[in-house]
Amino acid sequence: MDTVLFVHAKGGPPLGYALSRVAARSAVHLLALSTLPSAVAASADRACASVTTADGPERGDLVSLIVTRAREVGADAVVTFSEYAVVAVAEASEKLGLPGAGSSCALARDKRLMRRVWSERGISQPRFRPVADEQDLRDAAAALRLPLLLKAAWSAGSTAHRIIRSADEVPAAWRRAREVMAESAVLGYAELHVADAGADFLVEEIVPGTAEGWFDQPGWGDYVSVEGVVADGVFHPVCLSGRMPTVEPFTERAGITPAALPADAQQRVVALAREAVDALGLENCGTHTEIKLGADGHMWVIETAARFGGAMTVPQIEEVFGLDLIGMLVDHLLGRPVTWPEEARTPEQARGAAGSFVVLAVDGAGDAWPDRRRWDFPAVRDAVPLSAGSRLSVVAENSLPDGTPVPEYDPAAGANTMAALCLLSADAPETVLHDFRTLVDALPRVLPRVETMEARS
Repeated sequence: MDTVLFVHAKGGPPLGYALSRVAARSAVHLLALSTLPSAVAASADRACASVTTADGPERGDLVSLIVTRAREVGADAVVTFSEYAVVAVAEASEKLGLPGAGSSCALARDKRLMRRVWSERGISQPRFRPVADEQDLRDAAAALRLPLLLKAAWSAGSTAHRIIRSADEVPAAWRRAREVMAESAVLGYAELHVADAGADFLVEEIVPGTAEGWFDQPGWGDYVSVEGVVADGVFHPVCLSGRMPTVEPFTERAGITPAALPADAQQRVVALAREAVDALGLENCGTHTEIKLGADGHMWVIETAARFGGAMTVPQIEEVFGLDLIGMLVDHLLGRPVTWPEEARTPEQARGAAGSFVVLAVDGAGDAWPDRRRWDFPAVRDAVPLSAGSRLSVVAENSLPDGTPVPEYDPAAGANTMAALCLLSADAPETVLHDFRTLVDALPRVLPRVETMEARS
């Protein structure tokens, strides 16, 4: 039987879901670079031939650790679905002579390198500058058009994003962004292979996005993501995911599969995503490409990752299109025949729709809730009036226990301040969007209050 070394770290699809798909294709040995979620620890022991944890100083040289463990277990492939481990796994696979994302994987991780390649190719993107210190940021603020978005070059989940509307805001933005990257590293949301990656930043112009003219229904966000796969160097688009509007600065609140775009618009979006992915020279990996939508058909590539979309993107694709992307990629890496999509699936080909919803303590306008609330999924499930036939569930391993106070939303920390992740299944993407808007409005009413003294403490 073929053997796979699964390198787990924070982020990516839920571990329980991903692990079950890998284990269905091969014997699997788990190398955990972060503590396993309590909700899946027991099932991991049952599903895996071995579970090895290296979440502290013993991790050392990560590439060497992965190579050594892969040789010990006789791995025929090495996989990860975490943003923070993709470069290390790609380099380890190269050393082992196994298929993987390839030597250019860092181009799909370091946003500075990514943007430089796209600039050389003339691919549409926001104007940007790398920044290494506060003076670099001051110089960029003088040279680029305000407002600007400061972001960490190796971050994910909108962590350390700061909007700069005037030059006076540069010192505070620089200080807070660096603080958040340090805080994220403590939580395990940080690059695991590149030393001092938390000090690398870039700043970009905020392009004028709009969903108007792209979607027939109001309420959609002004960007989409193209989910795909690169197999033997060839990009295969799978489908498009839509969004609700982000929470300031640009924190994602919800992803919806499929995006309800007309066919001609979807084709144009996919064509731009193909340019962006092809420019990076990836070999064998999932891809997740975010594209900003503008007026009069304008588009800008925001970023690409050499891994599948996070949260519930991959489970959503399996639910609505019947494609087990993780299982298919494992089969491909093991040399088995796989029929990849030649064109992105459309809403007309979907079996209903599904969406993932991040619980943040802000209302539909992005304003903080008037008082503190406790996360309580049964209260949400029983009290929020969803559409007929819609089904809401909670992703336990990505959610706080019921009764836990919902964290106050911190714009700089982004998704680090989420309370829970929910999955909703419905008959159409428009229904998912409607139900998510209902959920946003209902949460600060139906969740139980945190007592005043507790809130103060």
